[in-house]
Amino acid sequence: MKHQEVRSIRVGDFLIGDGHPCFITYEAGPTHNGIESAIRLVQEAAKSGANAIKFQIFDADRLVADRKQQFQYSILIDRSTGETQEVAEPLYNILQRRCLNVDQWRRVKAESDSYNLAFFATVGFEDDLRLLIDLNCHSVKIASADVDHAPLLRLAARSGLNVQLDTGNAEIEEIASAVKILEAERCHSIIIHQCPSGYPARLPSICLRMIQSLRDKFPFYPIAYSDHTPEADMDIAAVALGANLIEKTITLDRCTPSVEHIFSLEPPEMKSFIRRLRDVETALGIPDRRLTEEQKDSRRMIRRSPYAINPAGKGTALHDLEVEYRRPGTGLSPLEWEEACKSGMRLTSDIKAREQLNKELIG
Repeated sequence: MKHQEVRSIRVGDFLIGDGHPCFITYEAGPTHNGIESAIRLVQEAAKSGANAIKFQIFDADRLVADRKQQFQYSILIDRSTGETQEVAEPLYNILQRRCLNVDQWRRVKAESDSYNLAFFATVGFEDDLRLLIDLNCHSVKIASADVDHAPLLRLAARSGLNVQLDTGNAEIEEIASAVKILEAERCHSIIIHQCPSGYPARLPSICLRMIQSLRDKFPFYPIAYSDHTPEADMDIAAVALGANLIEKTITLDRCTPSVEHIFSLEPPEMKSFIRRLRDVETALGIPDRRLTEEQKDSRRMIRRSPYAINPAGKGTALHDLEVEYRRPGTGLSPLEWEEACKSGMRLTSDIKAREQLNKELIG
């Protein structure tokens, strides 16, 4: 199957990729604790101007075989001092807090639809994938832990949905293998995420240069950055490095004693976060230096033109004139003056001392 020639794909009503605004997804999967908080997070994401909200649909009873398996993360215990604490609890308990039933997921999806907010979800099993299709979703995400889960990748590829591939601790060869599995099933609507490990991620693990490496390795697919750090610094850098999609976790309260809240955006920060990314996009501009007419007019005011030091009569050879280069540069440029002198041009009318030399005065 022939790939698209541009790194751009359609997901529902949205175009994601080069040449389009960075797509901003707010992640609420790990930070809701039931239907009411999930609905509130949808509403806050919509008010902020995000493009999508993402959740995680897992059956904890099926997914976790060892219910005592511990998961370690940091929580914020004092907002004023920034004091944190390392905690550990069973992964099963963490996932159980995120579980909603089918009817509740329908409510969340309907709420998202009411705001024209795209609804994405990470899934763990075929039943979850079928639910996304039934909900008329347009994209499914594969968790970084499942980058080598070939059966799940094939199911996602055959679903007809866009597939977002999280990469976490995967090596580049594993990412390439996952992409090949998707492509083998004729899935070419793929978004590849650079996602640092850790909750929150430590600076050495973020590896923002991987964004460019993934762009080089997979030239046909949009590249995303899934952030696990506080504030906006890493996301701004990711946009500057070419990320086509930013995924940022949100919470109703950063001090909630559970995983991922510590580095998540709270409602008052969500809108300004998006504005900062949009400002960076605007400031990046285009790779060519194309000046507007306004910029050209402004440029003439600070550049220089030749001005005659003494008066001279019509017919005087330009190379015989003494000139100084002064502002504004609304006449000939210094280079144009030098070329005119070399070509033997002369004055076409009398000039006064300190008169600016322009094209109408030479010939």
